Amino acid sequence: MSMLLQRLAAHLGRSQATLELKWMSAFAETSKKSLSELVDRRLKNEPLQYILGSQPFGGLNLIVRPPVLIPRPETEDWTIRLSKTIMPSPEHPISILDLCTGSGCIPLLLCHLWPQGSVHACGVDVSVDAVELATENAARHDIPYVMGSMRNSFRAQQGNILDPVFPKSLEPPFDVLTSNPPYIPWKEYLELPPSVVRYEDPRALFGGPSGLEFYRAIARIVSRQGFLKPDAFVALEVGHDQAEEVEDILRDTGEIQRTEIWNDPWGKARTVAGWRT
Repeated sequence: MSMLLQRLAAHLGRSQATLELKWMSAFAETSKKSLSELVDRRLKNEPLQYILGSQPFGGLNLIVRPPVLIPRPETEDWTIRLSKTIMPSPEHPISILDLCTGSGCIPLLLCHLWPQGSVHACGVDVSVDAVELATENAARHDIPYVMGSMRNSFRAQQGNILDPVFPKSLEPPFDVLTSNPPYIPWKEYLELPPSVVRYEDPRALFGGPSGLEFYRAIARIVSRQGFLKPDAFVALEVGHDQAEEVEDILRDTGEIQRTEIWNDPWGKARTVAGWRT
């Protein structure tokens, strides 16, 4: 054990290595996997979450595996804030569309936090791996595919929001639209750490040369007649310096009348929230 700790410490620093080795040791014991092999994977810059196969997110413990994007604490923070901003009920249920859903973390956490029977959520992603993983995560947390019997529900489907004919098989109008789209511009993508570039899907990260390509696509979708309900709410995660530009992109649709910028726990402008009325 001491030799493994030394190897990890040389790579991560003593404090972080001690913590991660503790988690990997517990996982090795329950999964019957070799601790030495787990450490070897970490030394190759594989994210710890992929090694452990899970990531806490709010009250959920989500399955994670490459290449699907690992849920981040910034996303968790604004999703919880959203759950306190809108208060659906079984008497007044709502529909949610989550674009670029990845693991399904955003809509699944909302299904978990809101009263049963108050929300039907749909997650869309271009990646088949993501659609399969989001479906598994819904099943893991006993969130059914079809709304009924006073239960919240979630379904995942494949779709490319950059496709001019998107969406083909959705059922608008929606009460809430959420997204953590790819937003990293090319210059920043080239500077990402190996643990991200080697393992996480570039389609979930790279947002075009400026990082804004997917926001413009979302704006086109939002602008379609009948896509959002009259009092709809939109929440989009953004990069560290993109909030004002994304706010302008949403406002320019003419569909979003009021906007706010939400900071994450580290003081970064992380989410653009918008109300249609």
